[in-house]
Amino acid sequence: MNRLKLIFTLLIVAVLATSSAFAQDTSRKSASTPAVVMQEPTYPGGTPAFNKFIIKNLKYPEVAKIVGLSGKVYVSFTIDRDGSVSEAKPVKCLGAGCESEAARVISMMPKWTPGSMDGRPVRVQYTVPIGFFMSMDDSKVNTRVRDLRNSDYVFFFYIKGKTYTLDEAQAILGKSFDSSSIASVENYEDPNNKMPDKKGTYLIVMKDS
Repeated sequence: MNRLKLIFTLLIVAVLATSSAFAQDTSRKSASTPAVVMQEPTYPGGTPAFNKFIIKNLKYPEVAKIVGLSGKVYVSFTIDRDGSVSEAKPVKCLGAGCESEAARVISMMPKWTPGSMDGRPVRVQYTVPIGFFMSMDDSKVNTRVRDLRNSDYVFFFYIKGKTYTLDEAQAILGKSFDSSSIASVENYEDPNNKMPDKKGTYLIVMKDS
């Protein structure tokens, strides 16, 4: 875990104007209709400041670190007419607390300079990917079953359509496995495996090979 690096991917993948007036204006355009001038919202200090804010405030969730979970969480949010951030919610998740952490940090952002349409403030929606990666490069990161067993959590595995205990999964995966083979990590309730000394129970869903 000492190789843990946090990466924020600053690629904005979708920009949508949510103002109903904007939708009406675009639907009524004709050859004689003047072009609608749309000014996108801007983060205070621009993209570098946005990037710095996310990196400073984003924390790698504990369970995600233990299992070696890596990938991107996509978060949708709205810049309101006064520049405030609202409606932050994940639209693509990894589990293990990554989506709630990404949404939490997005919700903490300061006010933006709001977007406008023909000089009038409008609400604008963004979707951004936030990356959680265990390594800065493409090197393989192995998750040791021993680390899962010695952690404060209980883990089950979902492999090719069937649920396995940690010991059963070790017989299939070995003493360690490539963390990139994890699809997601989900909260899991098993009434037959109550362990009060553990913080929680999770299901590690493996990718189909």
